[in-house]
Amino acid sequence: MRLRIVEARDATSVREIASERAAVRLGRDVFVTGRLAPGALAKAVAALRAFRARMQEHSVDAYRAVATSAVRDASNGGVLVERAVRDAQIDLEVIEGVEEARLVRMAVQRAVSIGARRALLVDIGGGSVELTMMSGELARASISLPMGSVRLAESFLDRDAVVTEARRTILSEYIDRLLREATLLEGPAPDLVVATGGNAEAIAQLAPTSTPDGPGLLVAGMRQLADTMGPMTARERRARHQLRGDRADVIVPAMHVLAAIATASRAMSMVVPGVSLKDGIVHELVGRAFRVWDEGGEAAAVEVEAVALGRRYRFDEAHARHVMDLCTHLFDVLATIHDLGPQERTWLRLAALLHDVGDFVGYEAHHKHTYYIVAHTEIMGLGPEAKEVVANIARYHRKGFPEASHPGFRKLDRRGQAVVRKLAAILRLADAFDREHVERVHALDVKIDKNKMLVHARGEGDLALSLWTASRKADMFEQVFGLEVRIDGAARPERSHTRPGGTRRS
Repeated sequence: MRLRIVEARDATSVREIASERAAVRLGRDVFVTGRLAPGALAKAVAALRAFRARMQEHSVDAYRAVATSAVRDASNGGVLVERAVRDAQIDLEVIEGVEEARLVRMAVQRAVSIGARRALLVDIGGGSVELTMMSGELARASISLPMGSVRLAESFLDRDAVVTEARRTILSEYIDRLLREATLLEGPAPDLVVATGGNAEAIAQLAPTSTPDGPGLLVAGMRQLADTMGPMTARERRARHQLRGDRADVIVPAMHVLAAIATASRAMSMVVPGVSLKDGIVHELVGRAFRVWDEGGEAAAVEVEAVALGRRYRFDEAHARHVMDLCTHLFDVLATIHDLGPQERTWLRLAALLHDVGDFVGYEAHHKHTYYIVAHTEIMGLGPEAKEVVANIARYHRKGFPEASHPGFRKLDRRGQAVVRKLAAILRLADAFDREHVERVHALDVKIDKNKMLVHARGEGDLALSLWTASRKADMFEQVFGLEVRIDGAARPERSHTRPGGTRRS
């Protein structure tokens, strides 16, 4: 567990004033038993209390505390989150693998000039490995794989024993099988591979090389090290190579992971810039503190992820984007009514984009299938709690209203439930204006008159069905906002709505 404290005079003048490390291996038991051990929990809470004391000593104004794969995979991970608040006054956030990848990517982009190149980012931690394929400055794909160094050591190797040939074979087969899931490794070889994490930095010290992008590790040298260090015990590795005790027993499986990735990406060397997840967190915190953080760019990046997910499930993209535009307009003109902000606006746009992805499974209950797909898919830039909100908004675009008896809705806290009710009501109304999926309604003019909301739809062709459907689907909006909704419309002569390929949807 690590603490880093920086002082920022402005968005670019940042200096480190404290850095601490607590050797608490939370994953040692999790990756075998599925639970955090009582002793590890106690050590973790003690470390958090010490971190809180240091934060108070330095008068920290803003912080973010995150837990990764060990707590994410533990059935009792919530216990640590609760004790962090109760015993250390620290709000601990359990993040998904794609959020790890996003934070690491931000740190790498500040340390390495990727330019227009194709780059593979590899972040190897204790429980998981995050792979991100970059095309220039854009992340094209990301995946989190359960093959971190501690997980592999605990699952496949005997503690403080040599790595036998049989164990090495099993380890290699497991890594290769998981890497087959990383389809982002298919296609042309990346122009550079960037490795981050403590093990990557340690290996770069033992098998160093110089690259045009800075210090790195030589893959051939790393393979030789894996061959010579495997037959050693962890104690022998520690003495021979001056390694910390909690590094000596996991560095060999880390080498096997990086070697397998090097083979898959055809890399002869890897850039090791010496940055990590905590650097990405600091960069984002400072950017937000000085109001230079690109909120719009961040929201746009998440929408790109959502569109990619929709395409995976063959969604009607034209309809999804049209409903998103109608939702956004309603959200903006009703700002004083719903009293929500930019974050909720982003959630509504994402839910609108994804509200029909459940069609891929089956139309009749597609709202429920949509909830499941969104809630169980990692979306870069969208944390677990936000993703649950988005999934619920999309789920209630049709059929029943949100109820406490619904398991997904019940997961949310009181504020989250209130947000879902408001945004689902807006989505439900906007979607009704495009029942035929032909975008007849082009714009909505909204006027609030006391306890009434007057909506005038403008479009082309026969708007009768759209207006009738919207009037029927306004019931949830009326209930949530306490406004009577009245809808009328005017249309220009109809133009052709033939879609690419000559098809017409009805």
